[in-house]
Amino acid sequence: MNTYGDRGNIITIAQRCAWRSIDVDVKEIGLKEPIRSDIDLYFFGGGQDQSQIICAKDLISTKKTALVEAAQSNIPMLLICGGYQLFGHYYRPKSGEEIEGAGILDAFTTAGEMRMIGNIVIELNKQLSNNNPKTLVGFENHSGKTFLDKKAEPLGRIIRGSGNNGEDRTEGAYYKNVFGCYLHGPLLPKNPLFADFLIEKALNRKNKYFSLKELDNSLEIETHNFVKNNF
Repeated sequence: MNTYGDRGNIITIAQRCAWRSIDVDVKEIGLKEPIRSDIDLYFFGGGQDQSQIICAKDLISTKKTALVEAAQSNIPMLLICGGYQLFGHYYRPKSGEEIEGAGILDAFTTAGEMRMIGNIVIELNKQLSNNNPKTLVGFENHSGKTFLDKKAEPLGRIIRGSGNNGEDRTEGAYYKNVFGCYLHGPLLPKNPLFADFLIEKALNRKNKYFSLKELDNSLEIETHNFVKNNF
């Protein structure tokens, strides 16, 4: 699913690795294809309800078991919008049957009456902020309302925007190294340190002492601050 240009997150990860001479092999996993055992980082983008219905059936029948095992093994995953919803317990649309999710995130989503759309700024969860900026910025465009249960922590708290549901001021969720949110844009070009955070999470599974060399993020930070300060 790539309705909102979320593939840009993959491009960002690959480019930031290339700038550091780290080889990246991007593999697209299609419908009915099993999950590979050699994946270091997973990405799942956003899509509309019809795409979610198609992907959800395949997710449950072909991929759920392997993805649950990968999540428990701390393999990092980035999930955006529809992908985020499908990694919860279920998505309940306005009409039609409830869509079963992978249940990796302790969350559920129901269709809302109003569309939540526009630039969004969140204060990153303090448990994640040691090697990250204090804020993440992006663009939300969703009517689904996501609610977190006990085993899921919010990715952050809303500074501006609607977030998970427009009610409790939370945005996104994470469990172990699985991170889901509604931040399109795409997310990672405007949040370079969070991109590096995910890359390091992937590489540290093979070498826990590995650390990325710093890059010149001045342009990316300028973009981040522009979105953060202009509403």
